[in-house]
Amino acid sequence: MSENLSTTTRDRLVAAVAELMRVQGYSAITVKQITAAASAPMGSLYHHFPAGKSAIAAESLRTSGAAYIQLLPLLMDAHDDLCEAVPAAFAAAAETIEQNGWINMCPVGTVAGEVADSAPEIRDVAAEVMTSWIDQGTEYFIRRGLPDGDARELMIAILCALEGAFVLSRTLRSKEPLLAAGRAMGARVSELMASKVSPA
Repeated sequence: MSENLSTTTRDRLVAAVAELMRVQGYSAITVKQITAAASAPMGSLYHHFPAGKSAIAAESLRTSGAAYIQLLPLLMDAHDDLCEAVPAAFAAAAETIEQNGWINMCPVGTVAGEVADSAPEIRDVAAEVMTSWIDQGTEYFIRRGLPDGDARELMIAILCALEGAFVLSRTLRSKEPLLAAGRAMGARVSELMASKVSPA
């Protein structure tokens, strides 16, 4: 019983940090905020994460990253045509961000931009997560019919377009950047698929 409670407390702490980082980044978070958001005693944080804030932030980024990459097949598998699947995924993100009041969608992207020079240990974790996204996304697009090099290029481009569009959509309070980015990525998929079928 106590072990289950302990695991639940740890999970709540990790989830709380993910939400706090999504809203306000890494540097502004305090240990007091974390424990309050997780409804956990202060001592429980150091029990599960003796190194404190940086350790729980690293775990939270890894956990969030593993969950976010699962959205790729979840949003795209319903579409047989990859040229339709990619814009549809961006459109779904646009609907979600609007419905949730233009909140930041991705704690990993938020933290990566914030700590690139100020917290190298956290930057390393963000880089680890993004590398795993690129690797898993590349494998996904290979399964969908793209050659290795094209699949990797597409996944990197999609991540760049998505993270940039999140910033613009939140700033402008508009779905337009995400929808435009989705159309651009869909057009790129069309080019890649056409070159695969009919090489120059």
